[in-house]
Amino acid sequence: MQTFFKRAAVVGTGAMGRGIAQMAAQAGAEVWLFDAQAGAAAGARDALTKTWDTLQSKGKLDAAARDANVQRLRVAESLQDLAGCDLVVEAIVERLDVKQTVFKQLEEVIAADAVLVSNTSSLSVTAIAAALKHPQRFAGYHFFNPVPLMKVVEVIAGLKTDPAVCERLAGFTRAYGHTPVSAQDTPGFIVNHAGRGYGTEALRVAGERVADFATMDRILKDQMGFRLGPFELMDLTALDVSHPVMESIYHQYYEEPRYRPSVITAQRLAGGVVGKKVGDGFYKYVDGAAQVPPEPPVPAVGTLPPVWVSPKAARRQELYQLLKNLDARIETGAAPSEQALIIVAPLGMDVTTLAAVERLDATRTLGIDMMLEDSATKRRVLATNPATRPDMRDAAHALFARDGKAVSVVRDSGGFVTQRVVATIVNIAADMCQQGICSPADLDVAVTLGLGYPMGPLAMGDRIGPTNVLEILFNLQTVYGDPRYRPSPWLRRRGALGLSLTHEEI
Repeated sequence: MQTFFKRAAVVGTGAMGRGIAQMAAQAGAEVWLFDAQAGAAAGARDALTKTWDTLQSKGKLDAAARDANVQRLRVAESLQDLAGCDLVVEAIVERLDVKQTVFKQLEEVIAADAVLVSNTSSLSVTAIAAALKHPQRFAGYHFFNPVPLMKVVEVIAGLKTDPAVCERLAGFTRAYGHTPVSAQDTPGFIVNHAGRGYGTEALRVAGERVADFATMDRILKDQMGFRLGPFELMDLTALDVSHPVMESIYHQYYEEPRYRPSVITAQRLAGGVVGKKVGDGFYKYVDGAAQVPPEPPVPAVGTLPPVWVSPKAARRQELYQLLKNLDARIETGAAPSEQALIIVAPLGMDVTTLAAVERLDATRTLGIDMMLEDSATKRRVLATNPATRPDMRDAAHALFARDGKAVSVVRDSGGFVTQRVVATIVNIAADMCQQGICSPADLDVAVTLGLGYPMGPLAMGDRIGPTNVLEILFNLQTVYGDPRYRPSPWLRRRGALGLSLTHEEI
């Protein structure tokens, strides 16, 4: 077995440190455990032994491998014991001054050609290395929790990192079965940076009272296939963890509007309503189970009105076919009758603006999200406008639920819910590629493995169509006048040329 590093050390033996030590040992390296807290390193060794015992009992590890892994573990009583290590991984508190102090002490102990890395998730790799005499042998090596199950590791180069160091770390990562992705030293690296759009845009939509938390979670799971809705996810990670990350990345990018946090999470954090671990977040929890409010029932409507579809509707022919399948009475005239339910299907625009521009009767007008094919989603989303009559709202809900598919009715919003959130995710990812933070391939792999998205952000953009994403963003800018929606040059150029968002210039 090629180990890339023969003797590795892990400084800090909490959950992350133990996971890293497990991977290093399984890759064939002798692993030294050190923790400033008395007894913690020995406790970590015992915990890892139990982990391998469990894996053996389940038939996932044979006895010889279990014994070899255990024999590779060593407990260090001081940093001096790490002198013979050729790799030291730090996994301690996220404080720049504390990390710098530890690495300066390590630099006095280990060999000149040994590699030093930090498992930092939010601090600048360059800033940590600035205190070292040999910053070229220092890199970021960011794992995700739980380490054995989260199969991606970010390898981060600081300004002075030797590329050969990152190559060795990438090889070591592959040796224990994880996937390395290469990133430049920027706030949030890849995963935490690319993940900004999901939560922050959902919070902005919620802040406009477009829909409640549970409805938005249902929409994003059923329309786009996210495993968890944004509010479920924030409850799981807890706002005392996620909100400071939002603020940190926003401020590190000098108040870039794309990363603007929300007063909603700031207020909830201040009030201690941080999520599942305290039993109270965006949802209440009883015995660990979220108390999710039931969906509103489908309205009972006697006779449904005829339906007229705007000539500017997205996927107009598909929408007509859907209405036929639902046995709707369809009007095909140049203008709707006085009785007709009026349906628009905008990309990025709100229903109110379309009703005004097309001179439609707003009291009878609703929007439907047709960004994706109806057959590709588990839920249809309708949007009212401030003038929509309740009877027309109920008629639209009843009509589009006729075949049993779930329907959510939300208030007016540029881009409904899914369009706004997904376009923001794609745009941030495109701009990361424009900045050269990582390759398009590494970005999609990192986000898919690190965040569990149904596909990478760039693949999402290609799935929807770069020109459609651009239309959504341009129209969101028109509706809201907010620079957060300005399209990245990477997205604009590839959309204009009909190229994939993963296309790199030669």
